[in-house]
Amino acid sequence: MFDSSLKSAFARVLLAIAFLGASGAAYADEYPARPVKIIVPFAAGGPADIYARYIGQRLQESLGQNFVVENKPGGGAVIGTNEAAKAAPDGYTLLMMSNTHTVNETLIGNKAYKLMSDFVPVAPVNYSDLVLVVHPSVKVDSVAELVKLAKAQPHQLNYASSGPGTPYHMAGELFKALAGIDVVHVPYKGSSGARADVLAGHVQFMFDAVTTMVPHAKSGKVKALASSGKERSKLMPELPTVAEAGVPGYEAVIWLGIMAPAKTPSAVVAKLNAAISKIVNSDEVRTEWARQGAVPLAMGVDEFGRYLNGDIEKWAKLIKVSGAKQGQ
Repeated sequence: MFDSSLKSAFARVLLAIAFLGASGAAYADEYPARPVKIIVPFAAGGPADIYARYIGQRLQESLGQNFVVENKPGGGAVIGTNEAAKAAPDGYTLLMMSNTHTVNETLIGNKAYKLMSDFVPVAPVNYSDLVLVVHPSVKVDSVAELVKLAKAQPHQLNYASSGPGTPYHMAGELFKALAGIDVVHVPYKGSSGARADVLAGHVQFMFDAVTTMVPHAKSGKVKALASSGKERSKLMPELPTVAEAGVPGYEAVIWLGIMAPAKTPSAVVAKLNAAISKIVNSDEVRTEWARQGAVPLAMGVDEFGRYLNGDIEKWAKLIKVSGAKQGQ
């Protein structure tokens, strides 16, 4: 009697698992059946906003539903990210994230969510170098001269960023640490405000994405001193890297990716990963993004998860060394 009951219960469990698997596959087949929201926890006009709209438009073309971008800036990306974390895990709310999020895991300890437990990785999008620029009123023409000036005038030079924990902020902190200088961080609520004040001369310098700052550098509104990657930027090959220009070991980029609330059906996540990977791997996108200074990234879901964990560890070490704090 016991064996018979046990076998019957086991059979029901197997049937339930099979039903759930079939239901998940069917759900993924039908997905998306209505518009999908992509929350961008950054201000309009920056790289995250631009590429969220780019990817959303192409997902709309490939999956047949609207992908609507909503900008929810503030709190160093925490406000919009927290809203995304609370959304139903059904694939109809996605998060455009960046290395701001991996930095925030260490920098902001009191936020309401944990990135790797309240979200599931979907797919990376791209990365791009940053460019170190100064306002023309700053009488320097090289990284070495900027470092010399900063050392001669400790705590007198200001650098702008799009907010605490953002790639722009961490690029500045890494520069401070490796160059051994004392400069003041001026955080903004988005890259647009930071960029505007550097262009106006209210702040002396910043690290900004090449995708948005290069036109201003080429027009003479700012002086570009160096790019931030391992190799010279193809958009401005005449510029040395920061490491080449006298700060050995320097490398900082901005990368973007998509995540979804935890417990989003794995079949839906897989479908989105395949669609995004197909977009970023296309020759058309690679060519177009190369002109903008962006390099496509494509990874499977598990590989992207490992990438995120590795980036969290990387920035945790810098935050510890630099002493960077939330709001500074």
